[in-house]
Amino acid sequence: MPQQKTDIHELIASRRSIRQFSLKEVPREHLEKFVDAARLAPSAANLQPLEFVVVDDPALRKEIFPCLKWAAYIHPLGNPIPGQEPAAYIIVLVNLNVREKMYEYDVGAAVENMALASAGEGIASCWLISIDRPEIQSILGIPEHLRVDSVLALGYPAETSVVEEYRDSPKYWKDEAGLFHVPKRGRAAVAHFNKY
Repeated sequence: MPQQKTDIHELIASRRSIRQFSLKEVPREHLEKFVDAARLAPSAANLQPLEFVVVDDPALRKEIFPCLKWAAYIHPLGNPIPGQEPAAYIIVLVNLNVREKMYEYDVGAAVENMALASAGEGIASCWLISIDRPEIQSILGIPEHLRVDSVLALGYPAETSVVEEYRDSPKYWKDEAGLFHVPKRGRAAVAHFNKY
């Protein structure tokens, strides 16, 4: 039986980092699906050093939220406003007993898989690396051999973000209507065929 074709490029093109979320909870089965997408990502030498802590408990979400920094270019306008915080977090961990360095490639592939899997379900995400790692480690009781790498914030979107033509700066902005604008370099600026 032929499978229905998904336009993955359209999904990639429409996925943007979102920092304002609705109050709607993300179903646990979706969160499990996102972690599954992460574990299936490419891994250098197939060592698979990554593990994940999914946080969907409201009390724990409140504890994690102050450990995160959002949208530095437009701080504090990029911070989720009260009542529009993420509905869940996936904490990305690196098992240092498996791999102590060069794990960043694994992390990038895993997080992008999760971001695309969530976008496919209509759930927005924002990948955060400016975080208080020791505090997150303490709150969640994460053992010392696991390094807190980053956090993927998740929830149903309560804002819209659009791609803009890159001009002089990578800085994103919000307009008067609250629309998030993100400049991206054009294909002609980055794609070289056969020779540079």
